[in-house]
Amino acid sequence: MTTTTIAEIARHAGVGTATVDRVLNGRSGVNAETVQKVMQSVAALGEPVVQRGRPRLRTDFRFAYVLPAGNSQFVDQVERQIALIAGDFRHKHTTEVTYRFSADDPAEFAASLAQVSDCDGIVLLAPDLPAVKLAINEQVRAGVHVVTLFSDVAGSMREVFVGADNRASGRTAGLLLARMASPTRDTLLLLSQTTRMSAEIERRIGFAQVVEERFRQLKVVRAPDLPYDDAGIYTSLREYLQSEIDPSCLAGIYSVGVGTDGIVRALKELGIDQMQGLVAHDFTEAHQTFLIGGELSYVLNQDIYYCVLTAARVLRGLCENVRGALSVVQPRVEILTAENIH
Repeated sequence: MTTTTIAEIARHAGVGTATVDRVLNGRSGVNAETVQKVMQSVAALGEPVVQRGRPRLRTDFRFAYVLPAGNSQFVDQVERQIALIAGDFRHKHTTEVTYRFSADDPAEFAASLAQVSDCDGIVLLAPDLPAVKLAINEQVRAGVHVVTLFSDVAGSMREVFVGADNRASGRTAGLLLARMASPTRDTLLLLSQTTRMSAEIERRIGFAQVVEERFRQLKVVRAPDLPYDDAGIYTSLREYLQSEIDPSCLAGIYSVGVGTDGIVRALKELGIDQMQGLVAHDFTEAHQTFLIGGELSYVLNQDIYYCVLTAARVLRGLCENVRGALSVVQPRVEILTAENIH
């Protein structure tokens, strides 16, 4: 019988090499139609070469990082981090490719995700929506391993989530701001966009929970959903603060999403930028400047480098069928101030 390679079978069947490996080793997670395609390709090309007495192992893998497009300094930073550590990927015989898809239209994002091909695994930062869950499930059924990064898509067939506990992050923000309150300043303002990211939803829940549980004398006020651009955030928040909030009662502001530049600008123009605490997420260059300047009280951060590499390590372990591949130590929530960022 003619011999061939797993890569040749994968190209002939139009699937990933990990899918072929799963089918040939009789592992679950591949739908019947894909199994049939692979076996037809094996029949046409011949069995792959395998050394007797040894497991079929591969040394080279291709992983896709799928991120949302749009105005987010954090996601830009994640993309830069992936590019900066490309050498680590190559050293471990792993090729990475990064995609950024618009998350404004859930159906469009899901369709783009479903079209990601020729990879063994996907690291995904995506909105938590039914169409996205379906696209994840289709990838997994085709034999592609999926790991969610920073924001989970619970209820999908993704294999593990890598990132900080976002509900704990929200609780931490609530604790920090509540301790800055006083009898005359008893209002905490919660700011967010119309988010579809489970990370930001979990932060909001955690923030409200800790205030309700431990600081009943305080009240949480959620502002109307803000736009995503800094100019729009500035305009909307300035108008809201002028008409709906008494600055003398404001103890703190928690921003779960993007737009710190617009928030700081609105507070400064109204002359209330030093009257209360302000907490935001992710250690970007802008946030470093705001911490040093006093506009930000705290930044809640997680180790991007660790998360990006851990996601790749998990995918490699899954592709190699390594026991314990899903055992992940999640990063801690770091509390950064002007005094500990150097």
